[in-house]
Amino acid sequence: MHGDETAGRGHDEPVRLVAYDQRWPAMFEREAVAITSAIGRWITGGIHHVGSTSVPGLAAKPIIDIAVGVADLPASRPCVDLLAALDYCYWPYRSDVMHWFCKPDPSRRTHHLHLLPTGSRRFREEIAFRDYLRTHRDGAERYEQLKHRLAAQHERDREAYTEGKSDLVAELTAAAFAWRDSEPLR
Repeated sequence: MHGDETAGRGHDEPVRLVAYDQRWPAMFEREAVAITSAIGRWITGGIHHVGSTSVPGLAAKPIIDIAVGVADLPASRPCVDLLAALDYCYWPYRSDVMHWFCKPDPSRRTHHLHLLPTGSRRFREEIAFRDYLRTHRDGAERYEQLKHRLAAQHERDREAYTEGKSDLVAELTAAAFAWRDSEPLR
């Protein structure tokens, strides 16, 4: 999870973290409207702002991550061409679990878009991780501290930056599922 930064490798801009920007939720909302207009009939699990830019107060790379739930990957393949009209570049990164896109291109990204089967493990992990960091400041602070360390160490190597986060991401995702399972149904 959260390893999409390695797609398009070779043309990547440096890993750069910035302070949380209050404009990020509005940027997501505008994009969600455009995505819905383009591929709405394929959306089965909603459009979700995920990743670090979706967690108030968390430093992040200034790239809006968006997860879209679709019925399945083969049926949503036509979305690739439809999203190109919105300047999304498809990249066959982890194509066994998602359709992955960046916007406007790998060398200068403003958005990452993941089309994921609704109910798949990856889809559930993205949402659980986000919700956990939004409600557990201690976890968000640990994640942010690690990201700053890794960004300083691996400014020119997104793959190493991403890999360096994997153990903590797995730990926090497991905590997120345990927390979710302990929450009473509403």
